[in-house]
Amino acid sequence: MARILILDDAPEAVKAIQMILAKRGHEIFGYTEEDDAIEHIRANPVDLAILDIRLKHRDGIEVLKEMKKIRPDLKTIMLTGYASRKTAAQSSELGADAYCIKPIDRNDLDSLVDCLLLQKSEDAAQAGLHVPADTE
Repeated sequence: MARILILDDAPEAVKAIQMILAKRGHEIFGYTEEDDAIEHIRANPVDLAILDIRLKHRDGIEVLKEMKKIRPDLKTIMLTGYASRKTAAQSSELGADAYCIKPIDRNDLDSLVDCLLLQKSEDAAQAGLHVPADTE
């Protein structure tokens, strides 16, 4: 199956996503520190990165930008509990494949991951999971 990196400042969020995706047979690398996740991307092949927008030391948009410099073809899902058009637009401009509002339903996450791994980004977009209502 796929190699998936998860970056969230909340260890319980990393563990929850990890449990959902590991059941599908994916190899999961969970991180709560931005620099550790970036180093993993630099040193190892990864098929998909799931990044929280609000992190400890940087925001997820900065991490996305750095990861895309290292691996331009990296599929990415941005997660946030604080959705805004600004962060959605920034994520899209930097090449994120999806932008999701927390909490995300486990079935929606499974479907979205499947779509992205199968390179059916247009299916993920049709699922309505990537563009939030303006909350700011």
